[in-house]
Amino acid sequence: MATSAAKENILKRIRQALSKPVPVPFPGSDGNSNVFTAPADDDAIVFAEAFTQLQGKFAFCIDEKDLRMQLEQLFTERKWTKIYFTEDFISTILTGRKSYDNLPGCDVSITGCEYIVARTGTIVLSSAQQSGRTTSVYAPVHICIAYSRQMLYDLQEALSFLKEKYKNNIPSQIAFATGPSRTADIEKTLVTGVHGPKEVFCFLVEA
Repeated sequence: MATSAAKENILKRIRQALSKPVPVPFPGSDGNSNVFTAPADDDAIVFAEAFTQLQGKFAFCIDEKDLRMQLEQLFTERKWTKIYFTEDFISTILTGRKSYDNLPGCDVSITGCEYIVARTGTIVLSSAQQSGRTTSVYAPVHICIAYSRQMLYDLQEALSFLKEKYKNNIPSQIAFATGPSRTADIEKTLVTGVHGPKEVFCFLVEA
């Protein structure tokens, strides 16, 4: 057991350490306000730049008609025929198409999202969506359809909006997808598509 002198020495060192606290990274923050200042550029531009830097593929659509045209063009170019989706609004957009009935065997999955975050190029998904937990993860390619009204600048805003939207019924899963799945666990070599889709597209619709 430590002697009284040893204990006193330890307490003295603790007091000395506390008298010189580690500087706060963002001294101007009260813990509630956003420490990141929004840039002069439009949030859509900020998102597109951040998303593409993370190997995401971004497309802007002036309306849902333009969205439909761009999606059909992509399906043709990639020769995708096994297109999986479960959300009602996607059925409305892809008039005449039926969802492929097997998620693990599909070419591509399509979902909506809760929000998209401009600063980090992040897609916010939750289990409360009709697409559930798995649609954005199991397919080799994930397409997310987002609307400009779902655009937020930072993650803090996304969390606040989710809390307000669902109140006391927060979804059991909230996922922040920032680009394709990637890992460098094996010999520090970056590999994409290990834990999720190899490609992620985001179609942003002006609405």
